[in-house]
Amino acid sequence: MSTHRNSTSLSPLVMVVGISLILGVHWPILAQDGTAGATSADGVAAATSYSEPPEVSSYEAEREDQFLSNTRQLITDSLRSGEGYFSADGSQFIFQSEVAGDNPFYQIYVRDLVTGDTNRVSPGIGLTTCSWIHPTLERVMFSSTHEDPDALKKQAEEISVRESGVDRPYGWDYDHHYEIYQADADGSNVVNLTNSTGYDAEGSYSNDGSKILFASNREAYSRSLSQAEQRLFDDDSSYFMDLFIMDADGSNVEQLTHSPGYDGGPFFSPDNSKVVWRRFNPDGNSAEIWTMDIDGSNQRQLTSDAMVAWGPYYHPSGQYIIYSSNLLGHANFELFMIDTEGANAPVRVTSTEGTDILPVFSPDGSKLAWSTTRTPDGTSQIHMGDWNHERALELLELD
Repeated sequence: MSTHRNSTSLSPLVMVVGISLILGVHWPILAQDGTAGATSADGVAAATSYSEPPEVSSYEAEREDQFLSNTRQLITDSLRSGEGYFSADGSQFIFQSEVAGDNPFYQIYVRDLVTGDTNRVSPGIGLTTCSWIHPTLERVMFSSTHEDPDALKKQAEEISVRESGVDRPYGWDYDHHYEIYQADADGSNVVNLTNSTGYDAEGSYSNDGSKILFASNREAYSRSLSQAEQRLFDDDSSYFMDLFIMDADGSNVEQLTHSPGYDGGPFFSPDNSKVVWRRFNPDGNSAEIWTMDIDGSNQRQLTSDAMVAWGPYYHPSGQYIIYSSNLLGHANFELFMIDTEGANAPVRVTSTEGTDILPVFSPDGSKLAWSTTRTPDGTSQIHMGDWNHERALELLELD
């Protein structure tokens, strides 16, 4: 969950971001300008020109039931929920949830998918996000600000503002108190893995549990900034966000990207050889899906729509990637999929009214879970459905 930030003269795309941030999504502050920029660092940071999204008919809107069946709301005892991931054996699900109480921000919970038992594993103080279950050990990982000395004060302030009924644009706060932590499966023995000034979050384990990918703007805190850089930082600190990799105990940290603009949301490929992530262009007005080798080489741009494509996740087969995009209109986030080489056009997955984001597959590839506002009251809740892998292969021309 994030804190609110006031802004003025918001562009239409910023307003879309405001809507989507009720889901606990991480966004930079976007530019007012409708064109996308380019950079020479790490190749082109995003599409080099703006174009209107294609007609809906180009993506055959009535197609969701070909991919998803038995769709149901997974989390039902939450004010809102989002961003969840399966354990390696598929028996548990870790997610962020907002519940009634003295902390208005998301905390991290683990649900047993067999019994339905749910337990909080984060400290309960401050903000949390981006959780994961270790694939081989009885351990969890998440990002949290619970060691912020002002955490309780910020909670009280947020409750006061919400109770006032004042409408505010929503903006993710890249709080420099965010650190990545590991804990035992029950939430005990919390250990700080990052210990660095700056926003450290968006962590994910490799499939053998030996490595962690994450996003951080720590580099901007570690050196003196030029006047121009300081202005960029003050406007939006996510401009300095890059991807890093480290050992699971927090040692041997290596920076993988060095691109102006926000690189974030990294995940390993099923064989641990690749990384998929979202890259915002330097102006922050569009994002595309990229892949690279785990050493940062062979960076490859898969989408080029000059819209906002993000939240990518590999199917366990390693043959394709699912992600969310507002390609069909600024206020319409749907799920799409694309082959891992980007050789063919993306295929639309969802068509139900509501915002569909943050899709993840179960370890055997038979189920899809994602965050969506397709609920009766329009709040974000995690849903899950049975996934038709064979149909996906057919429509992606991979069979």
